[in-house]
Amino acid sequence: MGIKMNNNINILAIESSCDETAAAVVKNGRTILSNVISSQIALHTLYGGVVPEIASRKHIEKINQVIKQALSEANVTLQDIDAIGVTYGPGLVGALLVGVAEAKAISYGTGKPLVGVHHIEGHVSANYIEHNDLQPPFLCLIVSGGHTHLVIVKDYGVYEIIGRTRDDAAGEAFDKVARAIGLGYPGGPKIDKLAKEGNKKGIVFPRAHIEGSPYDFSFSGVKSAVLNYLNSCEMKKEEVNRADIAASFQDAVVDVLVRNTIAAAKDFNLDQIAIAGGVAANSALRKAMSDGCKEQGIKLCYPSPIYCTDNAAMIGVAAYYEFIKGTRHGLDLNAVPNLKIGQR
Repeated sequence: MGIKMNNNINILAIESSCDETAAAVVKNGRTILSNVISSQIALHTLYGGVVPEIASRKHIEKINQVIKQALSEANVTLQDIDAIGVTYGPGLVGALLVGVAEAKAISYGTGKPLVGVHHIEGHVSANYIEHNDLQPPFLCLIVSGGHTHLVIVKDYGVYEIIGRTRDDAAGEAFDKVARAIGLGYPGGPKIDKLAKEGNKKGIVFPRAHIEGSPYDFSFSGVKSAVLNYLNSCEMKKEEVNRADIAASFQDAVVDVLVRNTIAAAKDFNLDQIAIAGGVAANSALRKAMSDGCKEQGIKLCYPSPIYCTDNAAMIGVAAYYEFIKGTRHGLDLNAVPNLKIGQR
Protein backbone atom coordinates (compact mmCIF):
# COMPACT_ATOMS: atom_id res chain seq x y z
CA MET A 1 0.00 0.00 0.00
CA GLY A 2 2.96 2.31 0.60
CA ILE A 3 1.22 3.84 3.64
CA LYS A 4 3.18 3.98 6.90
CA MET A 5 1.16 4.17 10.08
CA ASN A 6 2.99 5.17 13.25
CA ASN A 7 0.00 4.72 15.50
CA ASN A 8 -2.50 1.93 15.90
CA ILE A 9 -5.78 2.51 14.10
CA ASN A 10 -8.85 1.21 15.94
CA ILE A 11 -12.08 0.81 13.98
CA LEU A 12 -15.46 0.32 15.64
CA ALA A 13 -17.47 -1.70 13.11
CA ILE A 14 -21.24 -2.24 12.89
CA GLU A 15 -23.05 -4.86 10.77
CA SER A 16 -26.85 -5.19 10.50
CA SER A 17 -27.54 -6.12 6.87
CA CYS A 18 -29.73 -9.16 7.51
CA ASP A 19 -30.51 -11.03 10.73
CA GLU A 20 -27.31 -10.63 12.76
CA THR A 21 -26.75 -7.55 14.88
CA ALA A 22 -22.98 -7.31 15.22
CA ALA A 23 -20.26 -4.97 16.46
CA ALA A 24 -16.49 -5.38 16.61
CA VAL A 25 -13.31 -3.48 17.34
CA VAL A 26 -10.50 -4.09 14.84
CA LYS A 27 -6.90 -2.87 15.23
CA ASN A 28 -4.78 -2.10 12.15
CA GLY A 29 -7.03 -4.09 9.83
CA ARG A 30 -5.78 -7.48 10.96
CA THR A 31 -6.21 -7.82 14.74
CA ILE A 32 -9.68 -8.49 16.13
CA LEU A 33 -10.00 -7.02 19.63
CA SER A 34 -13.66 -8.03 19.93
CA ASN A 35 -16.38 -9.53 17.74
CA VAL A 36 -19.90 -9.61 19.18
CA ILE A 37 -22.78 -11.18 17.25
CA SER A 38 -26.42 -11.32 18.31
CA SER A 39 -28.11 -13.84 16.02
CA GLN A 40 -31.82 -13.95 15.24
CA ILE A 41 -31.79 -17.42 13.65
CA ALA A 42 -34.03 -19.02 16.29
CA LEU A 43 -36.62 -16.28 15.80
CA HIS A 44 -36.73 -16.49 11.99
CA THR A 45 -36.71 -20.30 11.99
CA LEU A 46 -40.34 -20.08 13.18
CA TYR A 47 -41.20 -18.44 9.84
CA GLY A 48 -38.96 -20.56 7.61
CA GLY A 49 -36.80 -17.59 6.62
CA VAL A 50 -35.89 -14.02 7.49
CA VAL A 51 -38.83 -11.66 8.02
CA PRO A 52 -37.46 -8.17 7.24
CA GLU A 53 -39.73 -6.22 9.63
CA ILE A 54 -38.92 -8.52 12.54
CA ALA A 55 -35.20 -8.34 11.73
CA SER A 56 -35.27 -4.53 11.77
CA ARG A 57 -37.06 -4.38 15.11
CA LYS A 58 -34.61 -6.84 16.68
CA HIS A 59 -31.65 -4.79 15.43
CA ILE A 60 -33.09 -1.70 17.17
CA GLU A 61 -33.42 -3.68 20.42
CA LYS A 62 -29.92 -5.16 20.30
CA ILE A 63 -27.63 -2.65 18.62
CA ASN A 64 -26.68 -0.51 21.63
CA GLN A 65 -25.88 -3.52 23.77
CA VAL A 66 -23.71 -5.27 21.17
CA ILE A 67 -21.71 -2.06 20.67
CA LYS A 68 -21.24 -1.61 24.43
CA GLN A 69 -20.17 -5.24 24.71
CA ALA A 70 -17.72 -4.93 21.79
CA LEU A 71 -16.06 -1.86 23.34
CA SER A 72 -15.94 -3.53 26.75
CA GLU A 73 -14.43 -6.80 25.44
CA ALA A 74 -11.84 -4.84 23.45
CA ASN A 75 -11.08 -2.86 26.61
CA VAL A 76 -11.43 0.47 24.78
CA THR A 77 -13.72 3.48 24.97
CA LEU A 78 -15.11 5.59 22.11
CA GLN A 79 -12.17 7.97 22.74
CA ASP A 80 -9.78 5.18 21.62
CA ILE A 81 -11.66 4.66 18.34
CA ASP A 82 -10.28 6.31 15.19
CA ALA A 83 -13.24 5.70 12.86
CA ILE A 84 -16.68 4.08 12.69
CA GLY A 85 -17.14 1.48 9.94
CA VAL A 86 -20.66 0.37 8.99
CA THR A 87 -22.30 -1.83 6.37
CA TYR A 88 -24.50 0.39 4.16
CA GLY A 89 -25.39 -2.21 1.51
CA PRO A 90 -26.36 -4.56 0.06
CA GLY A 91 -28.97 -6.11 2.35
CA LEU A 92 -32.45 -5.60 3.76
CA VAL A 93 -33.15 -1.88 3.68
CA GLY A 94 -34.80 -1.67 7.13
CA ALA A 95 -32.05 -3.74 8.74
CA LEU A 96 -29.28 -1.71 7.08
CA LEU A 97 -30.87 1.58 8.18
CA VAL A 98 -30.58 0.63 11.85
CA GLY A 99 -26.81 0.14 11.60
CA VAL A 100 -26.28 3.20 9.41
CA ALA A 101 -28.33 5.45 11.73
CA GLU A 102 -26.41 4.15 14.77
CA ALA A 103 -23.02 4.68 13.09
CA LYS A 104 -23.97 8.20 12.01
CA ALA A 105 -25.14 9.04 15.54
CA ILE A 106 -21.85 7.83 17.06
CA SER A 107 -19.84 9.66 14.39
CA TYR A 108 -21.79 12.87 15.01
CA GLY A 109 -21.56 12.57 18.79
CA THR A 110 -17.83 11.82 18.90
CA GLY A 111 -16.60 13.70 15.83
CA LYS A 112 -14.97 10.47 14.59
CA PRO A 113 -14.88 9.81 10.81
CA LEU A 114 -17.54 7.59 9.25
CA VAL A 115 -16.63 4.89 6.70
CA GLY A 116 -19.40 3.06 4.85
CA VAL A 117 -18.54 -0.52 3.87
CA HIS A 118 -19.90 -2.81 1.15
CA HIS A 119 -21.14 -5.97 2.86
CA ILE A 120 -19.68 -8.33 0.25
CA GLU A 121 -16.32 -6.55 0.30
CA GLY A 122 -16.47 -7.24 4.03
CA HIS A 123 -16.83 -10.96 3.32
CA VAL A 124 -13.76 -10.85 1.05
CA SER A 125 -11.84 -8.98 3.78
CA ALA A 126 -12.64 -11.72 6.32
CA ASN A 127 -9.80 -13.66 4.71
CA TYR A 128 -7.24 -11.11 5.96
CA ILE A 129 -8.08 -11.85 9.61
CA GLU A 130 -6.38 -15.25 9.93
CA HIS A 131 -4.09 -15.12 6.88
CA ASN A 132 -1.57 -12.42 7.73
CA ASP A 133 0.42 -13.05 4.57
CA LEU A 134 -2.60 -12.73 2.23
CA GLN A 135 -2.32 -9.65 0.06
CA PRO A 136 -3.84 -8.70 -3.29
CA PRO A 137 -3.85 -9.65 -6.07
CA PHE A 138 -5.85 -12.88 -5.64
CA LEU A 139 -9.03 -14.50 -6.91
CA CYS A 140 -12.01 -14.65 -4.56
CA LEU A 141 -15.10 -16.82 -4.87
CA ILE A 142 -17.92 -15.09 -3.00
CA VAL A 143 -20.72 -17.52 -2.14
CA SER A 144 -23.62 -16.46 0.04
CA GLY A 145 -27.41 -16.41 0.21
CA GLY A 146 -27.61 -13.44 -2.13
CA HIS A 147 -24.37 -13.57 -4.12
CA THR A 148 -22.23 -15.91 -6.16
CA HIS A 149 -19.40 -13.91 -7.71
CA LEU A 150 -15.91 -14.60 -8.97
CA VAL A 151 -13.85 -11.51 -8.32
CA ILE A 152 -10.23 -10.56 -8.90
CA VAL A 153 -9.09 -8.58 -5.86
CA LYS A 154 -6.61 -6.25 -7.58
CA ASP A 155 -5.81 -4.23 -4.46
CA TYR A 156 -7.45 -3.51 -1.12
CA GLY A 157 -10.93 -2.28 -2.04
CA VAL A 158 -10.34 -2.69 -5.80
CA TYR A 159 -12.34 -5.48 -7.44
CA GLU A 160 -13.00 -6.78 -10.93
CA ILE A 161 -15.99 -9.10 -11.30
CA ILE A 162 -15.24 -11.81 -13.87
CA GLY A 163 -18.13 -14.18 -13.12
CA ARG A 164 -21.51 -14.11 -11.44
CA THR A 165 -24.68 -16.17 -11.12
CA ARG A 166 -27.28 -15.69 -13.84
CA ASP A 167 -30.14 -16.64 -11.50
CA ASP A 168 -30.14 -18.09 -7.97
CA ALA A 169 -27.15 -17.55 -5.69
CA ALA A 170 -25.61 -20.77 -4.36
CA GLY A 171 -26.86 -20.09 -0.80
CA GLU A 172 -30.36 -19.34 -2.09
CA ALA A 173 -30.40 -22.71 -3.92
CA PHE A 174 -29.27 -24.45 -0.71
CA ASP A 175 -32.10 -22.80 1.23
CA LYS A 176 -34.75 -23.68 -1.37
CA VAL A 177 -33.65 -27.31 -1.65
CA ALA A 178 -33.47 -27.63 2.14
CA ARG A 179 -37.05 -26.38 2.36
CA ALA A 180 -38.16 -28.79 -0.38
CA ILE A 181 -36.74 -31.83 1.43
CA GLY A 182 -38.16 -30.68 4.76
CA LEU A 183 -34.98 -29.55 6.51
CA GLY A 184 -36.15 -26.00 7.18
CA TYR A 185 -34.13 -22.84 7.78
CA PRO A 186 -31.19 -22.12 7.64
CA GLY A 187 -30.71 -24.54 4.75
CA GLY A 188 -26.96 -24.44 4.10
CA PRO A 189 -25.66 -25.92 7.37
CA LYS A 190 -28.50 -28.49 7.47
CA ILE A 191 -27.77 -29.79 3.96
CA ASP A 192 -24.04 -29.89 4.75
CA LYS A 193 -24.74 -32.02 7.83
CA LEU A 194 -27.26 -34.39 6.19
CA ALA A 195 -25.07 -34.81 3.07
CA LYS A 196 -22.41 -36.50 5.21
CA GLU A 197 -24.82 -39.46 5.62
CA GLY A 198 -25.69 -39.69 1.89
CA ASN A 199 -24.16 -40.96 -1.33
CA LYS A 200 -23.11 -37.96 -3.43
CA LYS A 201 -23.14 -40.09 -6.57
CA GLY A 202 -26.58 -41.52 -5.73
CA ILE A 203 -28.54 -39.17 -8.02
CA VAL A 204 -27.12 -37.31 -11.01
CA PHE A 205 -28.13 -33.67 -10.94
CA PRO A 206 -27.12 -31.25 -13.75
CA ARG A 207 -24.03 -29.04 -13.71
CA ALA A 208 -24.61 -25.82 -15.63
CA HIS A 209 -21.99 -24.57 -18.05
CA ILE A 210 -22.73 -21.23 -19.70
CA GLU A 211 -21.49 -21.11 -23.28
CA GLY A 212 -19.20 -18.14 -23.89
CA SER A 213 -19.15 -17.18 -20.17
CA PRO A 214 -16.97 -19.84 -18.53
CA TYR A 215 -16.84 -18.09 -15.14
CA ASP A 216 -20.58 -17.48 -14.75
CA PHE A 217 -22.86 -19.68 -12.66
CA SER A 218 -26.46 -20.88 -12.81
CA PHE A 219 -28.13 -22.79 -10.00
CA SER A 220 -31.83 -22.61 -10.90
CA GLY A 221 -31.48 -25.72 -13.10
CA VAL A 222 -30.08 -27.93 -10.37
CA LYS A 223 -32.69 -26.60 -7.92
CA SER A 224 -35.48 -27.40 -10.42
CA ALA A 225 -33.98 -30.85 -11.03
CA VAL A 226 -34.23 -31.61 -7.30
CA LEU A 227 -37.86 -30.43 -7.20
CA ASN A 228 -38.68 -32.52 -10.30
CA TYR A 229 -37.00 -35.55 -8.77
CA LEU A 230 -39.07 -35.14 -5.58
CA ASN A 231 -42.31 -34.77 -7.60
CA SER A 232 -41.47 -37.81 -9.67
CA CYS A 233 -40.82 -39.90 -6.53
CA GLU A 234 -44.10 -38.71 -5.05
CA MET A 235 -46.07 -39.62 -8.19
CA LYS A 236 -44.47 -43.06 -8.38
CA LYS A 237 -44.94 -43.51 -4.63
CA GLU A 238 -41.20 -44.15 -4.31
CA GLU A 239 -39.42 -43.59 -1.02
CA VAL A 240 -37.11 -40.58 -0.97
CA ASN A 241 -33.60 -40.83 0.48
CA ARG A 242 -33.11 -37.29 1.77
CA ALA A 243 -29.43 -37.81 2.61
CA ASP A 244 -28.69 -38.93 -0.96
CA ILE A 245 -30.58 -35.93 -2.36
CA ALA A 246 -28.68 -33.54 -0.07
CA ALA A 247 -25.32 -35.11 -0.92
CA SER A 248 -25.96 -35.28 -4.69
CA PHE A 249 -27.32 -31.73 -4.86
CA GLN A 250 -24.43 -30.36 -2.80
CA ASP A 251 -21.94 -32.25 -4.99
CA ALA A 252 -23.44 -30.71 -8.17
CA VAL A 253 -23.18 -27.17 -6.74
CA VAL A 254 -19.68 -27.63 -5.30
CA ASP A 255 -18.46 -29.21 -8.53
CA VAL A 256 -19.38 -26.12 -10.57
CA LEU A 257 -18.05 -23.66 -7.97
CA VAL A 258 -14.66 -25.39 -7.86
CA ARG A 259 -14.41 -25.99 -11.63
CA ASN A 260 -15.10 -22.36 -12.57
CA THR A 261 -12.90 -20.91 -9.81
CA ILE A 262 -9.82 -22.99 -10.60
CA ALA A 263 -10.25 -22.42 -14.35
CA ALA A 264 -10.37 -18.64 -13.75
CA ALA A 265 -7.28 -18.70 -11.49
CA LYS A 266 -5.31 -20.50 -14.19
CA ASP A 267 -6.59 -18.29 -17.02
CA PHE A 268 -5.71 -15.10 -15.13
CA ASN A 269 -2.39 -16.47 -13.77
CA LEU A 270 -3.41 -16.04 -10.13
CA ASP A 271 -1.74 -18.37 -7.65
CA GLN A 272 -3.96 -17.49 -4.66
CA ILE A 273 -7.65 -18.26 -4.21
CA ALA A 274 -9.83 -17.15 -1.31
CA ILE A 275 -13.44 -18.10 -0.61
CA ALA A 276 -15.86 -15.87 1.26
CA GLY A 277 -19.49 -15.62 2.37
CA GLY A 278 -21.82 -17.93 4.29
CA VAL A 279 -21.45 -20.89 1.90
CA ALA A 280 -17.65 -20.68 2.36
CA ALA A 281 -18.31 -22.50 5.66
CA ASN A 282 -19.59 -25.55 3.72
CA SER A 283 -17.31 -28.50 4.49
CA ALA A 284 -17.70 -30.15 1.06
CA LEU A 285 -16.78 -26.90 -0.71
CA ARG A 286 -13.72 -26.40 1.50
CA LYS A 287 -12.51 -29.95 0.89
CA ALA A 288 -13.13 -29.97 -2.88
CA MET A 289 -11.54 -26.53 -3.33
CA SER A 290 -8.61 -27.55 -1.16
CA ASP A 291 -8.05 -30.74 -3.20
CA GLY A 292 -8.37 -28.86 -6.50
CA CYS A 293 -5.95 -26.13 -5.42
CA LYS A 294 -3.41 -28.66 -4.16
CA GLU A 295 -3.53 -30.42 -7.52
CA GLN A 296 -2.85 -27.13 -9.36
CA GLY A 297 -0.29 -25.73 -6.92
CA ILE A 298 -2.59 -22.85 -5.94
CA LYS A 299 -2.62 -21.40 -2.41
CA LEU A 300 -6.09 -21.48 -0.81
CA CYS A 301 -7.41 -19.28 2.02
CA TYR A 302 -10.75 -19.33 3.76
CA PRO A 303 -11.98 -17.83 7.03
CA SER A 304 -13.02 -19.75 10.15
CA PRO A 305 -16.79 -20.42 10.09
CA ILE A 306 -17.45 -17.56 12.56
CA TYR A 307 -16.03 -15.11 9.98
CA CYS A 308 -17.91 -16.69 7.02
CA THR A 309 -21.36 -15.82 8.30
CA ASP A 310 -22.31 -12.16 8.87
CA ASN A 311 -20.10 -10.49 11.46
CA ALA A 312 -18.70 -7.04 12.19
CA ALA A 313 -15.02 -8.04 12.39
CA MET A 314 -14.88 -8.42 8.59
CA ILE A 315 -16.56 -5.00 8.21
CA GLY A 316 -13.89 -3.49 10.49
CA VAL A 317 -11.13 -4.99 8.33
CA ALA A 318 -12.67 -3.60 5.11
CA ALA A 319 -13.27 -0.22 6.82
CA TYR A 320 -9.62 -0.02 7.89
CA TYR A 321 -8.33 -0.34 4.31
CA GLU A 322 -10.90 2.20 3.11
CA PHE A 323 -10.00 4.55 5.97
CA ILE A 324 -6.24 4.56 5.27
CA LYS A 325 -7.02 5.21 1.58
CA GLY A 326 -8.91 8.32 2.63
CA THR A 327 -12.51 7.14 2.22
CA ARG A 328 -14.89 9.20 4.39
CA HIS A 329 -18.67 9.38 4.33
CA GLY A 330 -20.84 12.26 5.46
CA LEU A 331 -23.90 12.19 7.68
CA ASP A 332 -25.95 11.90 4.48
CA LEU A 333 -24.78 8.27 4.12
CA ASN A 334 -27.83 6.15 3.31
CA ALA A 335 -28.59 2.45 3.15
CA VAL A 336 -28.31 1.08 -0.40
CA PRO A 337 -30.05 -2.33 -0.45
CA ASN A 338 -28.84 -3.29 -3.95
CA LEU A 339 -25.33 -1.81 -3.75
CA LYS A 340 -23.03 -3.29 -6.41
CA ILE A 341 -19.55 -4.55 -5.59
CA GLY A 342 -16.91 -1.95 -6.33
CA GLN A 343 -19.57 0.81 -6.24
CA ARG A 344 -18.78 3.70 -3.91
